[in-house]
Amino acid sequence: MKVCIIGLGYVGLPLAVTLSGHEDVTGFDLDDGRIAELRCGDDRTGEVDAPALSAAALTFTTDEKDISGQDIYIVTVPTPVSAENMPDLSALRAACRTVGGVMGKGAIVVFESTVYPGVTEDVCGAELEAASGLVCGTDFFLGYSPERVNPGDKEHTIDRITKVVAGQTVEVAAKLETLYSKVTKGGVFLARDIRTAEAAKVIENAQRDINIAFINEVTQIFHRLDLSVHDVLDAAKTKWNFLDFRPGLVGGHCIGVDPFYLAHCAETVGHHPEIILSGRRINDGMGDFIARSVHDDLAKNGGEKADILVLGLTFKENVPDLRNSKVVDVIRCLESLGHRVHVDDPMADKAEAKAIYDLDISGSDNLDALKEGGPYGCVLGAVAHDLYRQMKEGDFMRLLGGGGLVADIKDMWSQVSLGADIRRWRL
Repeated sequence: MKVCIIGLGYVGLPLAVTLSGHEDVTGFDLDDGRIAELRCGDDRTGEVDAPALSAAALTFTTDEKDISGQDIYIVTVPTPVSAENMPDLSALRAACRTVGGVMGKGAIVVFESTVYPGVTEDVCGAELEAASGLVCGTDFFLGYSPERVNPGDKEHTIDRITKVVAGQTVEVAAKLETLYSKVTKGGVFLARDIRTAEAAKVIENAQRDINIAFINEVTQIFHRLDLSVHDVLDAAKTKWNFLDFRPGLVGGHCIGVDPFYLAHCAETVGHHPEIILSGRRINDGMGDFIARSVHDDLAKNGGEKADILVLGLTFKENVPDLRNSKVVDVIRCLESLGHRVHVDDPMADKAEAKAIYDLDISGSDNLDALKEGGPYGCVLGAVAHDLYRQMKEGDFMRLLGGGGLVADIKDMWSQVSLGADIRRWRL
């Protein structure tokens, strides 16, 4: 079959590469620079290595004419939220207009983007009809298979996870089940219908968000009791059914976004989602809580206006993904409290950090390079990149000049000895 993947980011590219071993696959993206890199075998996201990308039998294009008349279109574009935390379907609608302008009768359009129940059929179906002049359910058909990509995760890759699949008709569902069975050895689960599959996806990350919110709230309680939540969790997890979620900043393209899609859907049917929104408020407030706690420690020790080195900016360890990074909340709050903040991240793209957050960052690829700009009053470990996990007592002595504060958000250095005059702060 001729299959076109619309959107070649963290989700679309691994799917396109894997599927290209079985079908005739074309990858489409609006970003000329992205297509040029992929043609040269370079994936800036780090999800597909250069040999696998170069070996894939893939066609990359930005030209809509190259994707006309495909049998199946799989849409993997982002579905973020607006500044008001409302679902932003603009990229999804634009993708539908692109596909609608080139598809022919009999085409199947599958969506992997996270949405709330009803979007695929009510929103995307209507957009496709308007752009194509064809009738949904008669001339073309819809499918949904929610993405489950976890950036940087080399264990739960596209070829190992279970894929949920749903089709507009029984026949379409069967075709998609066959298609996705070629992609993964983890099996395919055939959902009852498209709305069920949409709902399953949107609660997956909302559930995780709520669990982390509980831990973040008890973290704040234990902080007032002068207890480290990590010590508490190490004891609690010895019970067989305790869920070992860890505290911290909840950002990224899924967990920090998807609950708002579920909340919006709930409001449209007259239900106010109290737990979902409460969890979001707690997690969105962690940046300020961390920054103010670190500030209080510094202020008590004469560091009201300190030079602070923040280690890490991406939303999680060992990935270059800067989308919805909550480290920025920590940085902005520290700056508002009068501190001078320097940011280092070996994984992040400097130009992207400047464009998205207006931050000038360094990208040290070794620990010796971190001493530039010091000594600092505080070293704050925000993201547990492998480079930072290697830090030892001598690195902190050099960066802090023999005194100061080590603030360890990710609990990377709890087993590292520090100098006698260096204070330690943990969640």
